[in-house]
Amino acid sequence: MMFNRFLKPTIFILSLLPALWLGYAIWQTQQGLDVLGANPVEALQRKTGEWALIFLCLVLSVTPLRKITGWHILARVRRMLGLYVFFYVLLHFAIYALDSGFVWADIVADVIKRPFITVGMLGFILLWPLALTSFNAAIRWLGGKRWQQLHKLVYAIAILGVLHFVWHKAGKNDFIEPIKYGVIVAGLLGWRVWQRLKSKELF
Repeated sequence: MMFNRFLKPTIFILSLLPALWLGYAIWQTQQGLDVLGANPVEALQRKTGEWALIFLCLVLSVTPLRKITGWHILARVRRMLGLYVFFYVLLHFAIYALDSGFVWADIVADVIKRPFITVGMLGFILLWPLALTSFNAAIRWLGGKRWQQLHKLVYAIAILGVLHFVWHKAGKNDFIEPIKYGVIVAGLLGWRVWQRLKSKELF
């Protein structure tokens, strides 16, 4: 009972820690300390993007872990983790827009010309309806079935997130990290396909 009571607050605080560390790193950089490296803006973009992918993987991990372990309580934190995906992607975009001087014409041109930004922006756009409907009132308004169908967009968002990372790193010939996330996402989506095929065999 005690575990149930403290699960959500604990996950909330732990999920916020990366953002708090980034805020501390920004403050340290302003004090003249080389915490974020030679290019602090690039470091912040990279870190927020990586944390967004980490939380995407955590969201996709909830259902497999719940079914394998029987820990149904994990379902209670899935929406919170999803909102943290949106939070870190929003930070990621805000830092990119700040680096662009909030010149929206340049940002739009960038989205059109650079494929890795195109897919990243598409994933960001798809996140908005999920974030805006991650509340009980939205479930009642949409109905459970339509709400579940809408939130399956997370699968496309995960693929777009990995593709965004792969294309970004392709320019630097650095594929190790994107491949790592690609394998994790492929495994989590593949598990779902396998479960679907297995359930059809039962009938």
